[in-house]
Amino acid sequence: MQTVNRQTTEQVLPPEAKVLMNHIYEYKKGVRRMILFTCNRRFEAFATNRLCRQSIDYVVQPAGKENVNVYFGRKECLDAIRLFVTRPLNELTPEEDFILGAMLGYDICAQCERYCERKGRCKKCQQAQ
Repeated sequence: MQTVNRQTTEQVLPPEAKVLMNHIYEYKKGVRRMILFTCNRRFEAFATNRLCRQSIDYVVQPAGKENVNVYFGRKECLDAIRLFVTRPLNELTPEEDFILGAMLGYDICAQCERYCERKGRCKKCQQAQ
């Protein structure tokens, strides 16, 4: 009986690649219409090549000195991203942040709570005063 080394039969992938492939799988299955994948710049070419090979539209934006945000999904969503996500995510207005979260499919109730907190008009904020 021959023993096979699993590393030689399976491709060893960094965690970023596995996360990206899971996101692509979810997009292809229709679980989400748009995805935000943040990674180190050294994985940008891997990510964009993979998306190109699968004919998936994407937008890449810087996210600090070492990272990039790769948005991918439906063209309509990416067109909107190009219009309003024109600066770092932490500089988005509460309204822009809310829209982005909704577009990414985040829990809408959590998005509403986040929006109210950012506007300083939530129950928790009022109780703290």
